[in-house]
Amino acid sequence: MARLAILAVLAIVLVMAAPAAEAITCGQVTGYIESCMPYALGKAATPTGQCCTGIKTLNSVAKSTPDRQATCNCLKNAAKQIKGINGGNVAGLPGKCGVSIPYVISASTDCARVR
Repeated sequence: MARLAILAVLAIVLVMAAPAAEAITCGQVTGYIESCMPYALGKAATPTGQCCTGIKTLNSVAKSTPDRQATCNCLKNAAKQIKGINGGNVAGLPGKCGVSIPYVISASTDCARVR
């Protein structure tokens, strides 16, 4: 019984000492998708393999609702700020790369509704 109590206390200490997961940043999002810019700007007919790798990696790291919402907001703001963005290309990027995301990448997306 004493061993079980010690193990329980040790488990609690380890959980409390574990670093909190950090939220994804716009800098990280940009790093993952920067190779997609030629396609997003309509200067390339298809996204590159490197672009799709970035999209897939971004999708795999943005697992929690806060991370998906942060990613959505970063993409939304980029879609608003970068001149010459082809909205159709940007919205279609996940599908072109074989990734399913729970929102459309658009300057008008309500990221608070992303789950």
